Amino acid sequence: MQAGTVSVDTAMNAWHRAQFSWTDVLRCAQGGAFEAFGLGPAECPYQILASGPHWRLRDYANQDTSPPILIVAAPIKRPYIWDLARSVSAIRYCMRNRLHVYLLEWMPASRDIANNGLDEYGQAISECIAEITAEPRGATPFLVGHSLGGTLAAIFAALAPQSARGLVLLGAPLCFQPETSHFRDALVSLVPSALSETDPFPGSLLSHMSALASPGTFIWSRLMDAAFSIADYHALDIHGRVERWALDEVPLPGKLVHQIVEWLYRENRFVEES
Repeated sequence: MQAGTVSVDTAMNAWHRAQFSWTDVLRCAQGGAFEAFGLGPAECPYQILASGPHWRLRDYANQDTSPPILIVAAPIKRPYIWDLARSVSAIRYCMRNRLHVYLLEWMPASRDIANNGLDEYGQAISECIAEITAEPRGATPFLVGHSLGGTLAAIFAALAPQSARGLVLLGAPLCFQPETSHFRDALVSLVPSALSETDPFPGSLLSHMSALASPGTFIWSRLMDAAFSIADYHALDIHGRVERWALDEVPLPGKLVHQIVEWLYRENRFVEES
């Protein structure tokens, strides 16, 4: 290839990123319509204890003597899945059971932080734990994570096991051995190897790839849930709130997506190097 030329794959990747960046905006607008009909999140109060360029540490103040837990949110979506409404809230449940809840919230990727990868995300978890333990009567927290947030928490706990009292994972993939997961094999075949590490990666593009890799999980199960919820107002309300959350996608750093696909999904480094 001559200097100054751009490959077809690179040009197509850039074009798709641009298209799905607009899709992020449109899907968030659709989510806003859900919220206009009363299906937005009803989060309980919190304060920002600390922050960095791509993260914020929420503190849901409880009794100082309560054991602390740190929820590591999944970076592809907003964190309010943990606190949808008064009747459906993992955070409120933990607080009722005398736990001091902290939540690590990831900020949407911009060009300034598009080159943040697993190291930077692990450093953010480390800084949050340091803030929590430095609090008056602070103690080492339990780590809790869902989906990709759980994977990030597990990687951090494996590298610094003394930093957490325990680890709770919900739907967090850890093993990416070929031919052990249809989703893993399908996603690897769909995502090109030459992903840019310098540009934000649209959240809706990652969601579309996930839906193509596992339509049963990301499409049909949601439709079935909607059908079964029609006769139950409370269930339908919860379904609508979850759908609003699913539409509220944020871009990820290109470097993070590249490392997740290459290091975890293709090379299975978390298992191979543990």
